Amino acid sequence: MIGIDVGGTFTDAVAADDSGRITGAKTPSTPQDYSIGVLAAISELASQLGMDERTLLESTEYIAHGTTASINALVTGNVEPVGFITTRGHGDSIEIMNIEGRYLGLTAQAIQDSINLHKPAPLVPRGRVIEVTERMDQSGNIVVPLNEAEVREAVTRLLDQGVHAIAVSFLWSFQNPAHEQRVAEIIAEMSPETFVAVSSFVSPRIREFSRSSTTIMSAQLGPALRRYLRPLVAELKQRGLAGPLLIMQSSGGTISADEAPASAITTVGSVLSGGVVGATRLASQLGHSNVVTADVGGTTFLVGMVVDGEPVRSSSTIINQHPINVPTIKVDAIGSGGGAIAWIDQGGNLRVGPKSAAAEPGPAAYGLGGTEPTVTDADVVLGIIDPDYFLGGKRQLRLDLAEAALLEKIGRPLGLTAREAAAAVYEVQNAQTADLARKVVVESGYDPRGFVMYAFGGAGPIHAAAIATELKASELVVPLGAAASGFSAFGLAASDVSVSTETSDPAPFPLNPADVQRNFDRLTAQVKDSLDRQGVDYSSVSIYREFDARYTGQMFEVTADAPSDEAIDEDTVAAMGETFDKRYSELFGAGSAFADAGRQIISYRVRGVGELPFRPVLPAHEQTAGSDASAAIKGFRDVHLQHERGFEKTAIYDYALLRSGHRFEGPAIIEVATTTVTIPADREAYVDEYGNIRVDLSERHSK
Repeated sequence: MIGIDVGGTFTDAVAADDSGRITGAKTPSTPQDYSIGVLAAISELASQLGMDERTLLESTEYIAHGTTASINALVTGNVEPVGFITTRGHGDSIEIMNIEGRYLGLTAQAIQDSINLHKPAPLVPRGRVIEVTERMDQSGNIVVPLNEAEVREAVTRLLDQGVHAIAVSFLWSFQNPAHEQRVAEIIAEMSPETFVAVSSFVSPRIREFSRSSTTIMSAQLGPALRRYLRPLVAELKQRGLAGPLLIMQSSGGTISADEAPASAITTVGSVLSGGVVGATRLASQLGHSNVVTADVGGTTFLVGMVVDGEPVRSSSTIINQHPINVPTIKVDAIGSGGGAIAWIDQGGNLRVGPKSAAAEPGPAAYGLGGTEPTVTDADVVLGIIDPDYFLGGKRQLRLDLAEAALLEKIGRPLGLTAREAAAAVYEVQNAQTADLARKVVVESGYDPRGFVMYAFGGAGPIHAAAIATELKASELVVPLGAAASGFSAFGLAASDVSVSTETSDPAPFPLNPADVQRNFDRLTAQVKDSLDRQGVDYSSVSIYREFDARYTGQMFEVTADAPSDEAIDEDTVAAMGETFDKRYSELFGAGSAFADAGRQIISYRVRGVGELPFRPVLPAHEQTAGSDASAAIKGFRDVHLQHERGFEKTAIYDYALLRSGHRFEGPAIIEVATTTVTIPADREAYVDEYGNIRVDLSERHSK
């Protein structure tokens, strides 16, 4: 099996076979056509394995593919022209934005800056929003029949405006999808190639605005995803791929490339969740229950959590101040990757990110025309990255260009030398990434001291020791068995197929057990049918139920688990209420649950997971007879890792010569072909049985 993680700067690939062998490859991403970078990564994997590409693909059970293309398209606004058809009288709903548009997804500081607080532009311009006559009531009964003549006129007007996709969202369609389905049929009759997204399929959840915005964004992504995947699947088949191409979803599971465009919005967080899935798999091997993940790529810094052995999930997310109803592995991100650009704001303060130099032109040190100083440039100037060993020596970096960029853009304005500017960028990068990690853990209701940090991504292991120390995590693990920078790709390869569906059916507790059973049974049947359509053989299928509930008078819900393997009766319903109270208290503090106010269930959700026959695990690493790692030292150089110590002579270890059981003290640098690991002066590290670098961060192991 092959996992491919397409990032904004690099494309990582991991191949795993049933003998336990895991091989990683890293190639530059190709934003003009990401499939070029995907195929290049597969070719590099074949080279690493000593076989030709066709032989590799012919023996591949499946490829699991995660990509940033979807989320990048939404964030930048580079999406398809879309039309929107909705219930008469409700066309302005996407402009009114349920009053949420001014603050959704913003920081408290940004919300308080009322002078500069603005709603984003509507997802669809007014001229492409068309109302038609129809109406359902809250129970799904038809109050006003669908006017098909108006629908045909609306479709004609939208097609004349050159739209490539049409989103359809009617009131209460999640209770009765008949009108939306008929509109989809009419569009297919009039223009078979036009992409259609209907809210009753994409987001069958109560609340008009969030349901409509989710459906519109799915329509914006669908045509491009279809254009990308169809030729990629054809090319892979032509080159010999034996199994299917699976696309990673925000939920942490995959879906077939044939099915992905229809639910395109579910792929938005695909590349973000792979690392958390990989961490979950590794944590089960290492016996860690609670993990915080730190993934530092070329463009972003991503933080996820594993609690009690399972990824922390959310039923929704926010993009560009718009709510998206997509079950997702909860991952928080800031633009603070290796390519993040350092700059001076109007107040004379040093800032890092969110803008990135990306793959082209890249950091100044790449020598490809980039002149803006980045985090990578700072790492080079500080001696952390060896300019002659970047990507294992496949790309030579220019120390002089990195120094020049830092001096020109940061040093001179602040009165610093190039080295001092690099040290300042390094400190700001570490501080703001540690702040995000702490915020994610604490605001989820947990104590960071009870967590282990897993660090990966090309730049993750460089900064992880500083981040984990600031977070006060108990231990740092750098998963190097499959190469840290390819760990998200490993997570993709280790992912199972996962589909989910939901419905809203508001009701007060105590619930009617028959109604609860009916909703869960209907959703379970839909999930099983979807799993059957993926074209994959499963070793087992698991069904998980959950529900969204709130206390009377509240506006928003909390998601809680429901029993997944038993018939619903009055005792089950009572247990669901208690489960909700417990989850509410976990999120908002002991004593915050208020069952006396009355509970209300709002939505039901079912997730189905098809476990694939083979799941890769990190193989055992070669062991050593003793703990002395001095034979793996390839040299020494002056490196700056801690501001209070400055530059100091630092041992440089060749990871290829390290064995399980080796121990070494900081300051130290461990060089891998795809990343660099830093060990501060006051810490001791060792290589565990799977080849991971482990650093105990507890106070008793601080020197």
